[in-house]
Amino acid sequence: MAKTKIQHTIISFGIYDKWDQSDKELPKVIEFTLNVSAKIDIEFGFIINIKKGKGKKITYCIYHPNIPDDNGEVMPPFTGDVYIKDNNWHFYLGDTLWEPLENKIGDWRMTIECDEKIIADKTFFINEPNEILDAKFWKRAGY
Repeated sequence: MAKTKIQHTIISFGIYDKWDQSDKELPKVIEFTLNVSAKIDIEFGFIINIKKGKGKKITYCIYHPNIPDDNGEVMPPFTGDVYIKDNNWHFYLGDTLWEPLENKIGDWRMTIECDEKIIADKTFFINEPNEILDAKFWKRAGY
């Protein structure tokens, strides 16, 4: 019998509200974008929906722009494995920024693989904060 192919769709991407990993609810998208202003604790990433994949393993990877660790060595990409929990599964892959912001500027690529194939791939550009654009964003958000 032929294996069932999983179906996958990126549901949303961009800037999200604060996410608590222990909460069952995924974060809510605030703005659809691939350009993110560098700010402490800003949450960015994407949500993928995977169907017909229960029990399969996905591998995620977040490539940072050569961020040094405490010893000055470039940190390796952040990776992990997760098993798909049901046949209509939503998964959030994201990150936040921390001090110092200067070394976080650049491309942050996020990928998800299943069966050794990339099924989701987004690259976010973290740029210097722009106060005028930030003010417009918060006004649109109702603040």
